[in-house]
Amino acid sequence: MIVIKVGGGAGVDIDAVCADVSAVVQTGQQVVVVHGTSAAADSLAARMGVPARTIQSPSGYVSRYTDPETLEVYTMAAAGQVNKQLVTKLQSLGVNAVGLSGVDGRLMGARRKDAVRAIDPVTGKQRVVRDDYTGRIEQINGALLRLLLDAGYTPVIAPLALGLECERLNVDGDRAAAMVAGAINADTLVILSNVPGLLAHFPDEASLIRHLGKNEMTRAIDLAGGRMKKKVLAAQEALEVGVPRVVLADSRRPNPIRAALEGEGTVITQ
Repeated sequence: MIVIKVGGGAGVDIDAVCADVSAVVQTGQQVVVVHGTSAAADSLAARMGVPARTIQSPSGYVSRYTDPETLEVYTMAAAGQVNKQLVTKLQSLGVNAVGLSGVDGRLMGARRKDAVRAIDPVTGKQRVVRDDYTGRIEQINGALLRLLLDAGYTPVIAPLALGLECERLNVDGDRAAAMVAGAINADTLVILSNVPGLLAHFPDEASLIRHLGKNEMTRAIDLAGGRMKKKVLAAQEALEVGVPRVVLADSRRPNPIRAALEGEGTVITQ
């Protein structure tokens, strides 16, 4: 089994990814797709007059600030626009895709971060944010995914989870994909974005780091910048839940998934 995380940022080649999902599924491989939402959520928020804001943690991780109003926009973009776009495209390519969010069937259970420490962008000081509806995944309904896979479906998962009080929560798509991969005992997690992998000297693509071992992950997280930091953290978490191999790879190249499975990108192993 393979889990594919499709980035939600600008520059990700959705057509190339979906075409390759179809090619991989046609070989008989079982595939789960987890997708991001960032660009679509920002665009929808702008059209609705809702400011798109981010939170930076003291350790440098950047995430979407998700107050109740933003949560509504994010839900529409994630579970509606992006999820159904991917499902429709995959169906047109002969893949029997089924769209889900983590809320459906309690697919992803998360604990809400009641108090989030953030760096104030003006003062540079730490502050506490209490109206943020983001969460950290604690449980995956692997039985539901295996049921769908064994019935011939390709699950396509939007990054929303169900909280302990049955509230919707925004969860990080990369880290969600890592937990999904562990829950279904996937052979490989492929995280696709708009860069070739982890770069030693961003944005110099010639500085691609081609292989990392589990014991090198702390250094790799320190090296990564921006959104790549969370992708490397997700790779580390995937290894911790037993996934043998993670590949950080480029969605913009031909056959991006098959290229990643052949080792194109940053290959991270146990």
